Amino acid sequence: MVTNNPEEDTLQFVLVIYHGSYPLPGSPEFEAFPAQEKAAIYADYAAISKLENVAGGPPLGLPENATTVRVKNGSPVTTPGPYLDVKGAVGGFAVVEADDLEAAVAVAARVPQARLGGAVEIRPSAKYW
Repeated sequence: MVTNNPEEDTLQFVLVIYHGSYPLPGSPEFEAFPAQEKAAIYADYAAISKLENVAGGPPLGLPENATTVRVKNGSPVTTPGPYLDVKGAVGGFAVVEADDLEAAVAVAARVPQARLGGAVEIRPSAKYW
């Protein structure tokens, strides 16, 4: 489990997982993928979730079920759908404790979307308040 222990010499990084061109779960395109390929992807995620230095976030729902909120003239304005298009949709996130960026990159490279038309963005964790 990831902790924020100032006595340890590790850094926290947030991995933001973008779906990219890989089909979203539940879509006809996703269902058309071979069962063996889907099983391998799920196995990759299961292996990552077992790493002691990784804490996964909860699975995110599909972009079409999202609501985007902006504030205009002091009032919230909502629009249905994701802030970004489906290819830019965030599929999930995780927090990784690592000695350095290179170690965080090694974990991010194991995320299936990194090789399946999406991307994994790594951001150092920071406190702003």
